[in-house]
Amino acid sequence: ERGHTILHTVADLFSSPPLLLLTKFAGALLPVSSCSLYINPPPFSHSLSSTTIAPISFQLLSLSLSLDSLHRLPRKDKMVKICCIGAGYVGGPTMAVIALKCPKIEVAVVDISVPRINAWNSDQLPIYEPGLEDVVKECRGRNLFFSTDVEKHVFEADIVFVSVNTPTKTRGLGAGKAADLTYWESAARMIADVSKSDKIVVEKSTVPVKTAEAIEKILTHNSKGIKFQILSNPEFLAEGTAIKDLFNPDRVLIGGRETPEGQKAIQTLKEVYAHWVPEDQILTTNLWSAELSKLAANAFLAQRISSVNAMSALCEATGADVTQVSFAVGKDSRIGPKFLNASVGFGGSCFQKDILNLVYICECNGLPEVAEYWKQVIKINDYQKNRFVNRLVSSMFNTVATKKIAILGFAFKKDTGDTRETPAIDVCKGLLGDKARLSIYDPQVTEDQIQRDLSMKKFDWDHPLHLQPMSPTTVKQVGVVWDAYEATKDAHGLCILTEWDEFKKLDFQRIYDNMQKPAFVFDGRNVVNVDKLREIGFIVYSIGKPLDAWLKDLPAVA
Repeated sequence: ERGHTILHTVADLFSSPPLLLLTKFAGALLPVSSCSLYINPPPFSHSLSSTTIAPISFQLLSLSLSLDSLHRLPRKDKMVKICCIGAGYVGGPTMAVIALKCPKIEVAVVDISVPRINAWNSDQLPIYEPGLEDVVKECRGRNLFFSTDVEKHVFEADIVFVSVNTPTKTRGLGAGKAADLTYWESAARMIADVSKSDKIVVEKSTVPVKTAEAIEKILTHNSKGIKFQILSNPEFLAEGTAIKDLFNPDRVLIGGRETPEGQKAIQTLKEVYAHWVPEDQILTTNLWSAELSKLAANAFLAQRISSVNAMSALCEATGADVTQVSFAVGKDSRIGPKFLNASVGFGGSCFQKDILNLVYICECNGLPEVAEYWKQVIKINDYQKNRFVNRLVSSMFNTVATKKIAILGFAFKKDTGDTRETPAIDVCKGLLGDKARLSIYDPQVTEDQIQRDLSMKKFDWDHPLHLQPMSPTTVKQVGVVWDAYEATKDAHGLCILTEWDEFKKLDFQRIYDNMQKPAFVFDGRNVVNVDKLREIGFIVYSIGKPLDAWLKDLPAVA
């Protein structure tokens, strides 16, 4: 209870000094000497037989304890409970690391998808991330739990993280750009409905600026007297290194209301992260700054990739080498070397979605020039993927109809099984549009996922799995194999679309011997040794590198 708590207790039994008053309040044994005692005039005479306890008469005591004085009394600590709604790429790893680093905090990850939760409770986790399995196995069943009983764990939690899908809208106002907050709103209404105690609700999903304000209104108008504090705690994880990033984050960002209650909520969440993150790396801002910082960070990173990809096209036209150019540029301490690797294009669940969201927000706030600036980042990314397909088709006598093309790598980057917005989808669809036959190999992506990605409409991937097509239409021109050599056997061309380390170690002489001639390699990640492959006999195209003599004789690719 808040304020002063009045405990009316009849003392049944006292031990020898120090005098102890037995109570179950907060699970504590409270010494009477440390409490403020107010002895009410007895409403009735009550004495106890000397043969039962002691030759003393006891009266009804009214014990008044303030919460502050109670906090100072020796007692059993109450375990803080955290619940995370959404057991995906963000919720699962983040909560697993919190459970590992905070053994006195009980963490429950909940999701309505039964197959996903079953996978989290099995030896085959639903997502691949280096180091994740070890963390989960150490904590699961101790203070980390995965459950489909969403309402139960939300009811019990002190802090509720919300990490649900925020897909791009496909219809209605803002279609193709604005974030669809259907799942977020549904989660907020459920939290308000089942809560019987005050809670801190934390935005973990990437959301538009001012989402917290909307969620706050939903919670407040459905609160039934319960108080909620909304915090924004955006994730800055890079898939493939998520566990490493969680162990040693560049920063943890927490945004909240600039009120005493809001600042108290920020401090509560800050104390969770402070178990392992240095205090100077835990940044606190207002809600809107935290929400916008996430969108801005992803926009800046994507912008760097589009910038170097734009340079790669110019390098091919002039005979420059984009790896040498980016290395020289990255040596400038003001720029730095990260995110300057030219490729077939960026992918993942955040970059395109967040930039489109940013564009929509700019348009809604009367900033068309700013919106147009960020649109160009997406346009260059689409241009790069189209340019790669056009280069491949034009190199192979301007047609790939009925030709077998090996695709090595389907995930959007190495060390993850995530295929959301992977450039491989657009490249494969472009080749399939020209009637090519594809043989795909990726060490972490299943055949079902590949078929699903190639048959789904744009943006459908970001809806929960149970709302996606259960039995995706099988693309007959696509075969999925579990060996790079099988994928390349009898192929006319080979595309590298993910930078898996194993692709650098392949026996390319063996691959060449088993391919149709002339044998083509199209390296969309710049992972192969171009000179060695040309010595073997391959015709090689590598993003942003000086063109093969074969390619120089062909028309320029727009």
